[in-house]
Amino acid sequence: MLVVCKKLHQIRFGKLMAVYEEGNRENGQDLYPNLSPGEQMLRAEQDFYQYLQDDFFLAEEAAYYLWQVNDRYVSALRLEKYRDGLLLEALETAPDQRDKGYASSLIRAVQQLPELDGRKIYSHVGKWNKASLAAHQKCGFEIIADRAVYIDGSVNDRCYTLCYLCKQAGA
Repeated sequence: MLVVCKKLHQIRFGKLMAVYEEGNRENGQDLYPNLSPGEQMLRAEQDFYQYLQDDFFLAEEAAYYLWQVNDRYVSALRLEKYRDGLLLEALETAPDQRDKGYASSLIRAVQQLPELDGRKIYSHVGKWNKASLAAHQKCGFEIIADRAVYIDGSVNDRCYTLCYLCKQAGA
């Protein structure tokens, strides 16, 4: 089931962090190598919360989309204004819930939202990330550039830019 959150208080943050546990562990190790694994995870989760509070939810058209199964968030993504459309970012599925089609189900549900009719959705995916590339392409995204240009203007040659045009109502 699709859950749409346009404000931070609408997200059950502990449930969201379970989806991003793997990424938070990696970020904690990278950013806080001198701390214990528990402290690394805590700091990464605090950083995540601060980003959502101080940056993401203040951005134009920002929203979090969650795929929920049996009251558990199993997959998540964010959308915010980007160029002439929206940027899909932070697509993640809980590690123990992968290979069940949840990321594709989430993307498709978002693509079908009436408020996105006629909008472009961009996404940046690592060239090595075969699973994410497959999920995006399964949902109609096409590679349009062999590098990513992020919202802040930085460039990453290790990622593709993909794009999907949401269908016009009645088309």
